Amino acid sequence: CWIEWFINLEGKEYFCDVDEEYILDRFNLTNLPLEVPHYHKALDLITDRLPNTPMSDELRGQIEQSAIHLYGLIHARYIITARGLVKMLEKYKRGDFGVCPRVYCSQHSLLPVGITDQPNVKGVKLYCSRCEDVYNPKSKKHALVDGAYFGSSFPHMLFQVYPTLKPAPSEQRYVPRIFGFKIHAIAELHRWQADQREEQKKRLGIASDS
Repeated sequence: CWIEWFINLEGKEYFCDVDEEYILDRFNLTNLPLEVPHYHKALDLITDRLPNTPMSDELRGQIEQSAIHLYGLIHARYIITARGLVKMLEKYKRGDFGVCPRVYCSQHSLLPVGITDQPNVKGVKLYCSRCEDVYNPKSKKHALVDGAYFGSSFPHMLFQVYPTLKPAPSEQRYVPRIFGFKIHAIAELHRWQADQREEQKKRLGIASDS
């Protein structure tokens, strides 16, 4: 099974298996024939219907790349359907996408997201629903996956459908300190001391340093 082979490749762990029934419904593939070279052969390869006819290694390589691209674009549509959300939710609960690197998010699970829906623009990022920020994947192989294969709406759609899973925003913030004092407080103290020195100089009739 091509889909099972693909999602088990190293670096492809973020993908779920798209139901063949969904792939074979032409309505779900609207406009994709215009975006993918060798579209029909790529679709046949994904659905294990590609005839075992002789072809050049170059053509086969092109069809395989088109199949990966086509599956990615279908995947982005599928994961915002009811069935797709359930599958991605299972992966989210297992922590398949990793945890937030931010200390105050306490290893909250991440979700894949695209910065843009346009293919070949940005790699996939990881969204934390606690701090509401995005991060680069740790693995270079994950970072090379196109963000358009997950789309910009997926994590937000998931929490619209399952609102009880969305955590309260993290209110903890790191506060820079020097010897226990907040940096902005130290800066204010220095400004106050400088102002006091200037006032004293004026009272004593001493010219200002400036």
